[in-house]
Amino acid sequence: MDSKEFKIRGNWNEIKGKIKQQYADLSDDDLKYEEGKDDELLGRIQKKIGKTKDEIIDWIQRL
Repeated sequence: MDSKEFKIRGNWNEIKGKIKQQYADLSDDDLKYEEGKDDELLGRIQKKIGKTKDEIIDWIQRL
């Protein structure tokens, strides 16, 4: 099964704020987004909240 394509749409700071509202234990360092380093971002989130990569992608895209 191929992993979903992950693209940051919209304002990452706005999305990051919504993520922190739901998961207060995620720090700014956990949510640091750098162009081309999507997998690293997803890995940090995955490690903290224990969801699969695809679940995280779906969740972020719904925010």
